[in-house]
Amino acid sequence: MIAIHDLTIFNELSEYIMLRINSCGEKAHPASWVESKHHKDYDLWYIHEGQMEIRINEEVHFASKGDLVLFSPKVAYTAAGLGTGCRFTFTHFDFGLGNHYGILDNYELSGIIPGTLIQEEINLFLDAYDQFKSHTTMSGIRLKGCLSIMIAKIIELYGLGKYRGRFNHAPNRKQTMNVHTLQPVFDFIHDHLHEPLRIGDLAALAGMSEKYFIYYFKQALGVTPGRYIYQLKMNRARELLYKNTYSIQDIADMLGYRDPYSFSKAFKNYYKVPPSQFF
Repeated sequence: MIAIHDLTIFNELSEYIMLRINSCGEKAHPASWVESKHHKDYDLWYIHEGQMEIRINEEVHFASKGDLVLFSPKVAYTAAGLGTGCRFTFTHFDFGLGNHYGILDNYELSGIIPGTLIQEEINLFLDAYDQFKSHTTMSGIRLKGCLSIMIAKIIELYGLGKYRGRFNHAPNRKQTMNVHTLQPVFDFIHDHLHEPLRIGDLAALAGMSEKYFIYYFKQALGVTPGRYIYQLKMNRARELLYKNTYSIQDIADMLGYRDPYSFSKAFKNYYKVPPSQFF
């Protein structure tokens, strides 16, 4: 089981997350409806009425009123109405971390999510969608925000072991890079953030050459290892400054900077103010 701490990259790199809604609307289909497709982006359905059958690689899944259905990009499916048909709200969206727009595919998220697990977030989203349909001021921003909350909840449920997507699909043999391979590197960085971290040492830990490690890391995570370390240090610096119990020298030492000047320069480059003026 993936523990919640293994998904902290979404918190640590939240500034680099990009979510874009490409389209959002409603569809109603009779029981005779059959649709075979694959999409270039993520597709999320909320079923208002009825039931449907979804086939993926010969596996059959059933979704009904109140469920969410999440499709990953390029995964082929065949959906068909059951009983008296179905009605659902659909949302096509892109989700990226850094320049990696397939980051969610590292996790078993694609599948049918029982609405009972995520009811509060669904209600928020549907309310925002109603405002969006009515062209209410700022409704587009609200819709995007509520979709972000819903995706965050799905990831949280996955991390806690309360949800696993069942839409298995044939792996892309060309896409061999994933974040799980780098987990020992993430753990080492977290445990040694107070020390100078050398890319060569991290590459050796991953069993790669330094050049290939940098390439692999950026392909898997969407940012370079240096940028990842810098982001973690700035996040931690912010937390330590808010506590108002440590000097600039203390924080520099705790984050592996050789002196307060180096730390202050790095902090100012990121937050646009020196640490002494941050709060």
